[in-house]
Amino acid sequence: MDCMVTIKTLVPDDAMSASLLGTERTGHGVRIRPDGLIATIGYIVHEAESVWIGSSSGVVVPGFVVGYDFESGFGLVKPSLPLDGPIARFGSVASLAIGDPVTIRGGGRSAPITEATVVAKQEFAGRWEYLLDEAIFTAPVHSDWSGTGLFDTHDQLCGLGSLVIQGFALGDNTEDVNMFVPIDLLMPIVDDICQHGRRRTPPKPWLGLLVHEGQNDQLTIVGIYRNCPADRAGLKPGDVILSVDH
Repeated sequence: MDCMVTIKTLVPDDAMSASLLGTERTGHGVRIRPDGLIATIGYIVHEAESVWIGSSSGVVVPGFVVGYDFESGFGLVKPSLPLDGPIARFGSVASLAIGDPVTIRGGGRSAPITEATVVAKQEFAGRWEYLLDEAIFTAPVHSDWSGTGLFDTHDQLCGLGSLVIQGFALGDNTEDVNMFVPIDLLMPIVDDICQHGRRRTPPKPWLGLLVHEGQNDQLTIVGIYRNCPADRAGLKPGDVILSVDH
């Protein structure tokens, strides 16, 4: 769809997220306002010092980060030069049911498209201290998922691609799936992010660590972000969390 764009960012080597997310990041985004505002998945643009945005016609222009919402996982960018194109029409996670057909679309001239099915709608807890009450899961997987648009049968945007999850439990079987963040989470806070770079609520504590839940619900630290409370406290990958707050 013409409302989809490609996004490429460069992040400084000394950025907090550089060691875990890399310094060159690529993905997709979707135009959501006539002024050129583009929604994407936040880790693509987090701490970026340069942003390049490409249209389906092959035009590439510089852009800038408007803001990033850690709670939902969405990021907003804008082109610095005109980059014309239509905007997406909005759907809702509530309109999707398990078994519904959906289309997953990226940006660029060779925009990848995957016809998929909603296989689950449920809570998602990410190892980077991230929680969604209701995420959307689809199969088969889209090979280039970061920031892709999830569209319903009415061509309405229902979510943006965040992850591929391997071995996702579906009944007695497992399957590789895409996880999408519902677009519903962005619309109530988009004005706050445009004006302040973040939602206007008290910030939540963030330790800056990645954890993995193993056997017997044991939580093992598998990654530490630079210069965060977990790093300054001396926590290391391989440490096991025995308790939190007594």
